[in-house]
Amino acid sequence: MSASVPRLVVAAPSSGSGKTTVATGLMAAFAARGLAVSPHKVGPDYIDPGYHALATGRAGRNLDAYLCGPELVGPLFLHGARGCDLAVVEGVMGLYDGAAGQGELASTAHVAKLLRAPVVLVVDASSQSRSVAALVHGFASWDPEVRVGGVILNKVASDRHEELLREALDASGVPVLGVLRRVRQVDTPSRHLGLVPVAERRAEAVAAVAAMAAQVSEGCDLDALAALARTAGALPCAAWEPPVTPAGRRAVVAVAGGPAFTFSYAEHTELLAAAGAEVVPFDPLRDERLPEGTDGLVIGGGFPEVYAAELSANEPLRGAVAGLARSGAPVAAECAGLLYLCRELDGLPMCGVLDATARMTERLTLGYRDAVAVGDSALAAAGTRMRGHEFHRTAVEPGAGAAPAWGVRAPARRVEGFVQRGVHASYLHTHWASEPGVARRFVERCRTS
Repeated sequence: MSASVPRLVVAAPSSGSGKTTVATGLMAAFAARGLAVSPHKVGPDYIDPGYHALATGRAGRNLDAYLCGPELVGPLFLHGARGCDLAVVEGVMGLYDGAAGQGELASTAHVAKLLRAPVVLVVDASSQSRSVAALVHGFASWDPEVRVGGVILNKVASDRHEELLREALDASGVPVLGVLRRVRQVDTPSRHLGLVPVAERRAEAVAAVAAMAAQVSEGCDLDALAALARTAGALPCAAWEPPVTPAGRRAVVAVAGGPAFTFSYAEHTELLAAAGAEVVPFDPLRDERLPEGTDGLVIGGGFPEVYAAELSANEPLRGAVAGLARSGAPVAAECAGLLYLCRELDGLPMCGVLDATARMTERLTLGYRDAVAVGDSALAAAGTRMRGHEFHRTAVEPGAGAAPAWGVRAPARRVEGFVQRGVHASYLHTHWASEPGVARRFVERCRTS
């Protein structure tokens, strides 16, 4: 089967060039024209897709060739883009930057090739004029399979500066599809792990997305960009579908959300529902009890360290979580969820499910991981291999329980995480679409525990 959705990949020579502003602005600008826009992000990032969702009214989805494998990039893209008029894919880091030591794997260039999509290169032109032609030529010619179909010049100082840049690019063969003036940065505040998530600043985030849309609409040729998107080649694959489990008792799976727990892939809840779960969101900052009839609990990533005092103050919910875990019910916790289950976080009482303490540190732990399940758990059978991603500035002591969650092979061999009764808690973020069996296993354990 082949399918074609008009699409663009927004890339840059390096981080900090303006990819997020341009990609989010394009999404919002096309949506304002009445188009159904499908938003995507290359890599494991959870925060940018929140802004993409605001811009389009659709779930922001990730395309990660490391976590899910190259063979799933096209199907997952088509799943997210079903019924849409156009898709915009925001890249990660520089165009050709991939997983460390893995060549092009998981780079924006790699995903663009897998999607047969043209690339729009966003260039920070603030400190150059004629040299921009050499830069664009280098990126456009480095890999003949990557089609750089246009350039958007960012942080241009004046009309004269724009004239010099355009003159330099005239002979490059890469058309200028937009020019954005050097203006005060759109208000998207950052902290220790990147942009502040949408859920924590809803009104300000809406205003920021509107500002991005206005800037891009004014400075970019939207008609030319839409025409470029229509040149994307057909994909020789079918859309991904979460495998459906035959009907049985629907298990109630509570999924943590709200400002403290914003990191989640849309496919996870889809997989849980397809496996027979009734997925019920709740907010550990505000809800004093778990959803009625909770059979299992999923606590993803986020920023519990920012909300440690509020999470600690919600004693009724902490007690409910601890009680559910003591009962043997399945609990899947990633990163922020791991911290929440600890005895304490930065000296403040947490759920006490795990005999471990967590604290903020100055050290950033970041990178892809190859992992294997050390033993059986509610989430994975022993020997299950998955790829994950770590991204945190916290430390948990001890780093693993008597029964660890994962054996990690790279960058150093070690065990990490905790498995006890129904609990599976770990720093690793994983994408369940790569191994749908974990969702089926989790829901079945919810039915029978």
